[in-house]
Amino acid sequence: MQATPKVPSLLISLIPLVALIIMLMTNVTIFGDDALSGSNQLILIFAAAIGSMLAMLQGLRWEHILEGIVASIKIATPAILLLLMVGALSGTWLLSGIVPAMIYYGLSILQPSYFLLAASLISVVVSLATGSSWSTAATVGIALMGIGTTLGVHPGMVAGAILSGAYFGDKLSPLSDTTNLAAGASGVELFAHIRYMTITTLPSIGIALVIYLLMGFFVVNSDSGTDVSHIQNAIDQRFNINPLLMLVPAAVIFMIYKKVPALPAIFVGAIMGAVFAFIFQYPLLQETGEKLEYESFLNYKTIMHTMYGDTAVVTGDAAVDDLLSSSGMFGMLNTIWLIITAMIFAGVMQSAGFLQRITQALISLVRSDGDLVAATAGTCVLSNVTTSDQYLAVTIPAGMFNDAYDERGLDRKNLSRTLEDSGTVTSVLVPWNTCGAYHAGVLGVATLSYAPFAFFCLISPFMTLLFAYRNIKIARI
Repeated sequence: MQATPKVPSLLISLIPLVALIIMLMTNVTIFGDDALSGSNQLILIFAAAIGSMLAMLQGLRWEHILEGIVASIKIATPAILLLLMVGALSGTWLLSGIVPAMIYYGLSILQPSYFLLAASLISVVVSLATGSSWSTAATVGIALMGIGTTLGVHPGMVAGAILSGAYFGDKLSPLSDTTNLAAGASGVELFAHIRYMTITTLPSIGIALVIYLLMGFFVVNSDSGTDVSHIQNAIDQRFNINPLLMLVPAAVIFMIYKKVPALPAIFVGAIMGAVFAFIFQYPLLQETGEKLEYESFLNYKTIMHTMYGDTAVVTGDAAVDDLLSSSGMFGMLNTIWLIITAMIFAGVMQSAGFLQRITQALISLVRSDGDLVAATAGTCVLSNVTTSDQYLAVTIPAGMFNDAYDERGLDRKNLSRTLEDSGTVTSVLVPWNTCGAYHAGVLGVATLSYAPFAFFCLISPFMTLLFAYRNIKIARI
């Protein structure tokens, strides 16, 4: 007869999490930048195995754990599908000349001294218009990475600036799913939630933008990318650079602005890229197919290949050749593998009740309004680490702390704001979180390389704690 599962102790609940952190730190030390090629994925499975064994020792059936794992992976399915579509889009946007054109025009107006500031501001505008940090990274983010690399700016700095701007819009835009989710889960009217968020969000982005401006003058080598004419010439010789190419990214951004879901919008963008390759880059399309040794159905095979496989346009300039390459859907498989293994670990932590036990311990420490906000923020960050999903990092703390805010006489706007300040923005800082893995895959920069420079995402949790403990603009019932 199956034993009744025990309520896990705090010590038991912490063991899988602590084991995961220790093993990941050791693994990254040994493998370095190659850790995401498979070893970190195995570490997540090892940590999940430890959690599963502990759960079964507590009397939990394996079937229940497996159901939790399957449910967890199901949550990540939209992210996996979107990653595949972004891979296809990156291939067709390369071959059609869309990304090369973005780089070509961007080099004409952007300079190293203010590039980080400009990259962040451009991402702010696009993310506010679309409500999506993911779409922002997959469209203008890819182009900005190419421009920044060409200008000699550190890739981690570029990605950090892009994501700071992207997550500003993801927090504040009424089109954002996390903005609506945080408001809905807390029982707060949407625009009341957005207005209240500006109190902490505007200072956070202001500080971040000032840092990017100062970095442009004192950290970025202003002479490293001043002469970019040879790069523009190399692009111009291989591609038909035409302003009409900008119609495709504009169409994708417009679709998302009109609330077309990201997945079909990105898919349409990938198809439009393929069509524009036929229209504007037909000689290059033919040449690429011949290099791939395609004979029959040459153009069809070339388009298909660039959507799923490696594509490289050779210019003779090594720096430019590095920019003009794509791995299509295939290039996203490592990231998808990471997401799946992360969700396996998350499913174990959820189904075993370990996460709930850890958050209960945090609630027991609450002694003041500031402590309550800190416990909420801590639970958001912990959820991003353990459940590997941004939505769960918003909904789980919302369900746990709703009554606690009511009991202390605090307006639930404090809860909804904290969920965004600590849950939405820190998801991108965790390498195995769906957000961290997605952006690392799309921008081609490891999470731990850009995280130190994603200043808006780093500052936001501390800003909400500062306002709470100093009792600044704290709304009460």
